[in-house]
Amino acid sequence: MRFKTIIKRIIIYFVLVLTAFLLQCCIFPIIRFFSAVPNLLLIVTFSYGFIYGSTTGIICGVFSGFLLDTFYSTLFGMNIMIFCFIGFCSGLFTRQLKSDTIGFPLILCVLSECAYNAAMLICRFLSYGRFDLKYTLTNVLIPEMYFSLIVTLVAYRIFLNTNRKLDHIDNIRGKNVA
Repeated sequence: MRFKTIIKRIIIYFVLVLTAFLLQCCIFPIIRFFSAVPNLLLIVTFSYGFIYGSTTGIICGVFSGFLLDTFYSTLFGMNIMIFCFIGFCSGLFTRQLKSDTIGFPLILCVLSECAYNAAMLICRFLSYGRFDLKYTLTNVLIPEMYFSLIVTLVAYRIFLNTNRKLDHIDNIRGKNVA
């Protein structure tokens, strides 16, 4: 890819992550579903990691984690590390599996939610000395996972179709410019 195309894509990823952050923090808390909000930043990270590979997943993970760490975290860098790990791991499956099917992104959603909430539970235990697994499972993980699965059904298709159009436009421009 050319340098301008790479920079354009990084800007698109940042705008997408920023939009997801604003929706997750400002809009979705108003329309709570089972007292939970979907983790849109997690959906963006694992979706782009799965569609484009580990590098893109890590880039989205850095942006997502940075926004969460800046506004909500007591341990700066923890969300960046967790989101980068999730973006990297979801990118490992890019070559082996088709991104057209919705089944594996739903599995990635469940695994990503479990990994994120487990890491946050461990961080809270190490920071505050509290470890409440039952509360986390019943009031955080399960409701958030259901809502994230519903949003993933819609958002993943939108991401996939939008990126196919962008890829098509970039390929057409690349052939005409030379």
